Amino acid sequence: MASNSMLLSSFFFLFFLFPLIYAGDATTNTSSTTGIALWCTTTPHPGPCNYFMGRDPARFTPNSREDFRTMTIMAALERAAEVQSLARKMHCSSKRRTIVYRDCNNLIDNTIDQLNTTLQSIQTNASFTDFDAQTWLSTALTNIEICRRSSNDLNVTKFSSPILSGNVSELISNSLATNNALLDSNSSGNSSTTHGGFPAWVSGRERKMLQDLQLATRANVIVAQDGTGQFKSIQAAINYATSRRVGNGRVVVYVKRGVYRENILISRTMNKVMLVGDGLRYTVITGSRSVSAGFTTYSSATVGIDGIGFIARGITFRNTAGPQRGQAVALRSASDLSVFYACGFEGYQDTLFVHAQRQFYKSCYIYGTIDFIFGNAAVVFQNCIIYVRKPLVGQANVVTAQGRGDPFQNTGISIHNSRIMPAPDLKPVVGSFKTYLGRPWQQYSRTVIMKSFIDGFVVPEGWSRWEDSDFALSTLYYGEYMNFGPGGSTRKRVKWPGYHIITGTNVASRFTVGSLIAGRAWLPSTGVPFTAGL
Repeated sequence: MASNSMLLSSFFFLFFLFPLIYAGDATTNTSSTTGIALWCTTTPHPGPCNYFMGRDPARFTPNSREDFRTMTIMAALERAAEVQSLARKMHCSSKRRTIVYRDCNNLIDNTIDQLNTTLQSIQTNASFTDFDAQTWLSTALTNIEICRRSSNDLNVTKFSSPILSGNVSELISNSLATNNALLDSNSSGNSSTTHGGFPAWVSGRERKMLQDLQLATRANVIVAQDGTGQFKSIQAAINYATSRRVGNGRVVVYVKRGVYRENILISRTMNKVMLVGDGLRYTVITGSRSVSAGFTTYSSATVGIDGIGFIARGITFRNTAGPQRGQAVALRSASDLSVFYACGFEGYQDTLFVHAQRQFYKSCYIYGTIDFIFGNAAVVFQNCIIYVRKPLVGQANVVTAQGRGDPFQNTGISIHNSRIMPAPDLKPVVGSFKTYLGRPWQQYSRTVIMKSFIDGFVVPEGWSRWEDSDFALSTLYYGEYMNFGPGGSTRKRVKWPGYHIITGTNVASRFTVGSLIAGRAWLPSTGVPFTAGL
């Protein structure tokens, strides 16, 4: 996540048109008989809409809102493919620019995948819902923002990928707004069922695997540092198992106890991977990349996950760069429909990058200092313990920095039935540092804390501005519902227009697993009673 010194102006890119690729008034380029100009007036960015769709009336003549949605996605996809081609022709003259170039290329590839998936699902997938589309389009837009952040991280803002100036973000934003209108009229599309306390999108065999303590005997591959497995490297095991998968079955990699010093990437082609360890105290994956060491926040991750349906159990993901090295990610995930069960996440600034898609964290431990749970996923943390560490002198701790940049993105951070506490290193000096629940990374930042214990070290006002500015105070959504503990009182909380003391279950229910991540889908409780919703 951004360092404290980031210029506020960089946050406004979603609200001003990038340099447009067309000249003149786009509305004059369309024929009144096509109707596309009228449809485009319903979007946040009618200029690019008119230009990229109005120039081809034979293809872009919608007869319904559903038609228009499909066409806006087609336009965004075609434009993204064009800028992808331009980006691949670029040459970089420095190591820092090369790293940013790689980030942006990977992100535009992922954006094209998300748009393709959305378009194909609309046309051919009978189980597709409008809620799915909103999730995938939200991810496509988030990827472009992370490309921009990578440039800022390494101070190469004069190096600009075509993805940032080709109107792709505006076209995706138009698709989000159009799909949102359909989502509102088909509100039942975000429901799913629960089977034995597990998500409905986890199959029966996978539910059994999650409960099975003898899973190692049926793993596809075993990783062990002592030579008792097929591999000593987790990445090598994942590469091997996914390349030899038959059909669309899950790949299970059992990682025996040990400290594994490697950086791991589970790419977008590596779907349905499951990593199982011997427990978060015993199986540890660790790295030390950081922005100070020349990486972007995105590429600093010890483990990065893009493939859908990822599951982890009993593993700690760690970044040992330390508080002096700035942004240093332990885990970055853009895995849709992913589960992290009884896992640990250890770092300082930017520990856990919940980049995008629908994610669920159950009975996990998360350690950090500044913005250490951040990103733009739709994510629920349940029965987790969030430990705030001792920062550097002069720093303040901030638990969350949610990155929702468009009002139609269906994203947010929900912390439910959890505990927010000082870590052992902070306890002796807890009075020397301020700790906040969150601050707005983007214009529509959205975080809700519900039915959770908040220790007394959190400042009474609860939430922090971004660098003492008024940025996003009226457009963010921060909410608290029935929290308790010495720091749980809302009596002295901030008075911002975007801060809400939630009193009704109908509002709080929007941030449960059932609503926020598309289904009444829960993992087993560990001693804390709960219902399918609140």
